[in-house]
Amino acid sequence: MALASRCCARLARSAAAPSLRLVPTVLSPPRRWNSSLATDPKIAGIVDQISGLTLLETADLVSLLKTRLNIPDIALQSFAPAAAAPAAPAEETAAEEPVQEKTMFNLRLQSFEASAKPKVIKEVKSLLGLSLVDSKKFVESAPKMLKEGLTKEEAEKIQKVLKDLGAVAVLE
Repeated sequence: MALASRCCARLARSAAAPSLRLVPTVLSPPRRWNSSLATDPKIAGIVDQISGLTLLETADLVSLLKTRLNIPDIALQSFAPAAAAPAAPAEETAAEEPVQEKTMFNLRLQSFEASAKPKVIKEVKSLLGLSLVDSKKFVESAPKMLKEGLTKEEAEKIQKVLKDLGAVAVLE
């Protein structure tokens, strides 16, 4: 991806000032650490594409991969010696702890009435900030996750609005 942008930039510069550049410049890819390892060309292409992403694009990629591959968000455990305690006492303390109430909820658009489709599309458009076409595609692809990480009050409020419009939204 980066190579393509460099080529386009080089072509744009040479088109803007054709008399200044008589000999085309060949750019070699930057030298990378351990680049002598033999890898699958498909994997190497993916790595090259990922390395050309910005930080925001990388964050979007990670979240999309987590949702598509159903990878849960887990905190990394510490590898300190104190964490290497026997498993049996930890299980006993876990059984004694009270069950914590869920504080963050996900809202899934399950289904909708055919007569209420335009109203549901408009509501989804305002909730998610999508274009009208994207909102229509989103609603038609139900069941689909509408919002994630909501408080109980927010989720119930949105669920009530969608129910009043003729849609079925489920808290998860």
